[in-house]
Amino acid sequence: MDLRTKLGVLADAAKYDASCASSGSKRSNGGMGLGDTDGVGICHSYTPDGRCVSLLKVLLTNYCIYDCRYCVNRVSSDVRRARFTVDEVVWLTMEFYKRNYIEGLFLSSGIVQSPDRTMEELAEVARRLREDERFFGYIHLKAVPGASPELIAKAGKHADRLSANVELPSDEDLRRLAPEKTSAAVELTMSAIRERIDAAKGERAASGVAAGGAVPPRFAPAGQTTQMIVGATDSSDAAILGRASGLYAGQRLRRVYYSAYSPIPSHDGLLPGVTPPLIREHRLYQADWLMRFYGFKVGEITGGGAGENLDLAIDPKLAWALRNRGFFPIDVNKASLAALYRVPGLGVRNAKRIVAARRTRALRLADLGRLRIALKRARPFIVTADHNPDVALLDRDDLRGRIAPADAQLALFQAGASALTGEL
Repeated sequence: MDLRTKLGVLADAAKYDASCASSGSKRSNGGMGLGDTDGVGICHSYTPDGRCVSLLKVLLTNYCIYDCRYCVNRVSSDVRRARFTVDEVVWLTMEFYKRNYIEGLFLSSGIVQSPDRTMEELAEVARRLREDERFFGYIHLKAVPGASPELIAKAGKHADRLSANVELPSDEDLRRLAPEKTSAAVELTMSAIRERIDAAKGERAASGVAAGGAVPPRFAPAGQTTQMIVGATDSSDAAILGRASGLYAGQRLRRVYYSAYSPIPSHDGLLPGVTPPLIREHRLYQADWLMRFYGFKVGEITGGGAGENLDLAIDPKLAWALRNRGFFPIDVNKASLAALYRVPGLGVRNAKRIVAARRTRALRLADLGRLRIALKRARPFIVTADHNPDVALLDRDDLRGRIAPADAQLALFQAGASALTGEL
C-alpha cells in the first residue's frame, strides 16, 4: 500500500477522536529548529483565544487487538487496514509542515501486539520529531491505558499533551461494550501522567530558586485530556458529568471531550442504530463549562437525580435558574461575583467587567447592553439602577417560553459564538 493510500485510510480512521484541541502549551524553537506552538496555521482545532490551528490527525495504525463494540477499528471489523511506520509519520509531519499545511501533529493508534508496543512507537515518533528533526510544533499523543510508566514518561517528555480516553462513564458500560478495557487501567495511566506533570512542575519551581541551576524539562505542558462517548449506552447525563467531575478533581484533567455515538458499519446489536441528538453533546459541553468555570456542582446542573438528563430545549444554566427562582432577582450593583455567574446570559468575562465597572457608577440596563450581555435572558433575573423586575414575573408559568429559544436545534447553531467564550 502506498503512502497516499495509507494516509487516506488512517486519517479517516482518526475522525472519531474529538480530543484534539491545541492549547495550553508554550514551546519556542529559539531559532534552532522548525515550528512553535504559538503559530497560526487536516484537523482544525482552536486555542483559548479563538485562533484556528491545523493539525495532521492520523492513527499510527487501525489494526487493533481489542474488540470494543462501538469502534469501527475493532478486531472483528472488516474495515480496510493500514499501518504507518515511525519513519513515515515523521516524514509526513515534516513535509506537511514545510508546505504550511499544518502546525502540529495529533497521533493516536489502534492497539498492536500490546499496549507497551503501541506506546513505544507513539513515543518514538515524538522523540524523532523533537530530537532528530528539531520540530518545535504542537504534538498530542494518545497515552495507551496499560502501558508502562516508563513509556508514558518517554512520551510526555516530548509531547505537549497526552490523553488517555475513558470512553464510557461506568465499569458496567465497559464490561458490556469494551471488555478488554477497565476504568482502573485508564485511571492508573492518568495518575502516572499527573504525577509526572506535578514532579516536573516542582523541579522547575525549585530550579528557579537555585542560582545558576539548569531549568528541568517540562512534561506534557498542555496537560492531559480524555473523551467519553455519549449515547452508546443508557448512562444518563448525570452519570457522564459525575464521571467527568471526578476526573477533573482526581486527575486534574485539562479537558473532558464528549463525542456523540455514531453508528458504524455492521454495528453490534447491543448498540443503538441511530446517533443521539447532537444537541445533547452540546448541552454536555455547556454543563462541563459550568462545572469548570462557574462553580456549579453536578447535582445542581442535573437537578440532583442520579438518572437525570439535561433539558435539550434550553441551556443548563437557564434550566437551573428556572428551578431556583428564589435565588433571584439579584442586584448587579451589589451581588458577589459567584452570584453573578449564576445569571442566565451573563458569562465569566462580563461578570468580572460588571464588578469592575460598578466601582465608578451604578450600572443601568443600558450599561449592560454596552457590555453585549444577552439581556433577553438576563433581564428577569437582575436588578439594576433603573430596572427592578416584578417578582411575579419570576413566578410566571410561561417565563421559560418568554426567554427560551423556540427551537433547540436552531439554538445550537446560534450558540456557536458564545460557546467559544463560555458566555452562558
